[in-house]
Amino acid sequence: MKPVSSVGIPARKPWLAALFRVFFVIALLSGEGVVSASNYLMGLGSYDITGPAADVNLMGYANPEQVTSGLHFRLRARAFIVAEPQGKRVAFVNLDACMGSQIVTIKVLERLKARYGDLYTAENVAISGIHTHAGPGGYLQYVVYIVTSLGFVRQSFDVIVDGIEKTIIEAHENLRPGSVYVNKGEILDGGINRSPSAYLNNPAEERKQYKYNADKEMTLLKFVTDEWGPVGSFSWFATHGTSMSRTNELISGDNKGAAARFMEDWFDEDNFESRYSDESAKVEIPRRVSSIISSHHENHELLELAGYFKASSGRKVTKYVSVSKRVRSALRQGNKPKFVAAFCQSNCGDVSPNVLGAFCIDTGLPCDFNHSTCGGKNELCYSRGPGYPDEFESTRIIGERQYKKAVDLFTMATEELTGKVDYRHAYINFSTLEVSVPKQGGGSKVVKTCPAALGYAFAAGTTDGPGAFDFKQGEVTGNPFWNLVRDLLRTPSKEQIECQSPKPILLDTGEMKLPYDWAPSVLPIQIFQIGQFIILSVPSEFTTMAGRRLRDAIKIALSQSGEFSNGIHIVIAGLTNSYSQYVTTFEEYEVQRYEGASTLYGPHTLSAYIQEFKKLASALITSKSVQPGPQPPDLLNKQLSFLPPVILDTTPPGVNFGDVSSDVPKNSTFKRGDMVAVVFWSACPRNDLMTEGTFSLVEMLQGKETWAPVYDDDDFCLRFKWSRPSKLSPESHARIEWRIPNSTKPGVYRIRHFGASKSLLGSIHHFTGASSAFVVE
Repeated sequence: MKPVSSVGIPARKPWLAALFRVFFVIALLSGEGVVSASNYLMGLGSYDITGPAADVNLMGYANPEQVTSGLHFRLRARAFIVAEPQGKRVAFVNLDACMGSQIVTIKVLERLKARYGDLYTAENVAISGIHTHAGPGGYLQYVVYIVTSLGFVRQSFDVIVDGIEKTIIEAHENLRPGSVYVNKGEILDGGINRSPSAYLNNPAEERKQYKYNADKEMTLLKFVTDEWGPVGSFSWFATHGTSMSRTNELISGDNKGAAARFMEDWFDEDNFESRYSDESAKVEIPRRVSSIISSHHENHELLELAGYFKASSGRKVTKYVSVSKRVRSALRQGNKPKFVAAFCQSNCGDVSPNVLGAFCIDTGLPCDFNHSTCGGKNELCYSRGPGYPDEFESTRIIGERQYKKAVDLFTMATEELTGKVDYRHAYINFSTLEVSVPKQGGGSKVVKTCPAALGYAFAAGTTDGPGAFDFKQGEVTGNPFWNLVRDLLRTPSKEQIECQSPKPILLDTGEMKLPYDWAPSVLPIQIFQIGQFIILSVPSEFTTMAGRRLRDAIKIALSQSGEFSNGIHIVIAGLTNSYSQYVTTFEEYEVQRYEGASTLYGPHTLSAYIQEFKKLASALITSKSVQPGPQPPDLLNKQLSFLPPVILDTTPPGVNFGDVSSDVPKNSTFKRGDMVAVVFWSACPRNDLMTEGTFSLVEMLQGKETWAPVYDDDDFCLRFKWSRPSKLSPESHARIEWRIPNSTKPGVYRIRHFGASKSLLGSIHHFTGASSAFVVE
């Protein structure tokens, strides 16, 4: 198998690669050998959801200056459907997006109802986000989540809704008999607890039950159909999507999106290479360049050949040319669907992928343990990823660690899921919920959740992305100045202050209703069952210990049924169906670090979740229905947007869109590991998102006149950077950077750009241009 060295995976020796391939085929066949007694129908799907690569605030860090200016790699929706042949079904969608969105869920369900009737509903469809902080924002409906994106961004919203619908349609059409396998394993270096002082406030006896202060376990499902064999995997592992920093401006799926791309390429390349009988030929085939097997040329011959191909003038093309040039379309095998690998989010609330820890950028010393400050200031405390100071390298490393473990679990999965497919779902008003909690000395008492509110430490941010001003984590007292600012928006009542205590309220979002709701009150909770596998879908980010308590409580509740006498696997799917920030334990809430300050509904939020999930679990094992609860609002028609539209694009006189502005050096030769950069005259990427297409392309010369695609927007080694000379300028440039992978075959290459320009009258014209050819030796 050709090494995937562009993602940092060591090259294998030929004999080792051959041995690995044998074991891989055996593992796959072992999964196929039992499917004659298939338990389920299953189908997987995937579709592009990459949003506007210009001008739109990236969702996650709430940094208004962090707006999209290009593309690291494309974002996708990935889905699986599992159904009993004559029974119920569940559909789970994993988004390369920061989180699920209530209004996205509402509109997707409306489309599914129009297409399929009552086959897919709020009860059996889950839409979860991986929590990348590098995806375009503006697609949620509550005010507090779209302030920094200048309100609602229709383009962000539409591409996500469209992509989810198409993903589910594809999964539905791919339904085939098959089997599902589950496997588990540890990733010890995939995340650390970023709020250890809050974790330490949990009871010592409880902490002694666990070896680590962050969950290290990955749980994976492997899908194998009778007809096609293995078709995909979905895995859950808790680590934040914050390998890319708060200053990054390129759209990226962060570490989980990277892991998905690495694993899908791994399977496709193995699958492709297995079709060749000559081992030596397989080893020589470069990564994803199936038809390019060039004869050997001396370097001077390659230079002479490259000299014939100068930079081409920009020219108009049709809208679909960039789609037809996509690299991975060549890997499809007849009617067999492409392999889908999804890396889903779990209880990541206090888990950072920046595993080297947090340090002061002025002194290099560790940050203050309790408050994550440096000399009393939170702005100087930043965590470091394993590739520090290179955020792209950190993203690659954490993504690769998840990908490698998933491959291990996938190839070794033997435990088959058996049993019914079922689900339960309810909407809960978390702002006024009565909750029964244990009382000191025995017995119980009834407490209430509160209308949503954010504390002071919310504004302090985290070590992954510090906030501003004089806020710091661990704030349990207010500030007269900031209270005055707060009161200009909404003065919290005495009852609200007492309910949220010890949180000092900075924004009383649950009681702020102008111009419409600032925060949610009604939230969805959901349980999926596939045999002995359980998914708990939560619309929030649970901390490590909060997630453990929820899982343990539901495991106890479900274990009362003999249905799970042979064991049960429970995962939490975080940031699913809606979004309501964090959930901590009662003890962590008292400390009021960022996660506690962002636990919206007060100190008893976790107890409320456990109480309501127990009801769903009880209904599941007793085959009883549950009350649907109050419907969340549909605020789409109330949304406001202040993002200026694209007026027009222009180039200087005599210059075409797609012309090269800065070419590769004449007669240039590059080595593996070098960076090749070309700048084109371009247009605003908001004119066309190039959905299932590409802005950037690396082509390799095949023979003497045919150019074949090698790398595109989906590749980790290729970056598309877009810029204007000034904020209001109608002119723009696209800089395409290619870090040449170690697996690249010597030959003649060029870089190509696709785009779309807008005229003053509003018409859109697509264009392309190419650099001069160059040699890679």
